[in-house]
Amino acid sequence: MTPLVLELPALPKAVPEARHAVREHLGIPCPDVQLCVSELLTNVITHLGEGTPVTLRLTRTPAGAVRLEVTDPDVHAWLVLRHPSGDDETGRGLLLLDALALRWGVEQASGGKTIWCEI
Repeated sequence: MTPLVLELPALPKAVPEARHAVREHLGIPCPDVQLCVSELLTNVITHLGEGTPVTLRLTRTPAGAVRLEVTDPDVHAWLVLRHPSGDDETGRGLLLLDALALRWGVEQASGGKTIWCEI
């Protein structure tokens, strides 16, 4: 699979556009991958603000999994799996990622961080 690389601002309108681009690139229904795209981009919007520049990469691992990476300029990697109550309106994004992905993590660099998952 040829990698897909999207450079975009983290804006609410970018989320469905990125989901569509991923679906078109893979050429098959991919709701789990698309949901992870939504969650990772929404986390950037929520925690770093609208308009934050991000890079989305989609590749295939040697084992055949789809690897999704979202890179942002924040050097902090404070990703914490929360366990929200039924009344909480937020806090489920990483739980979804953890449930859908074979594995996931964060790679820090001097210019930011990359959150990745393999599905």
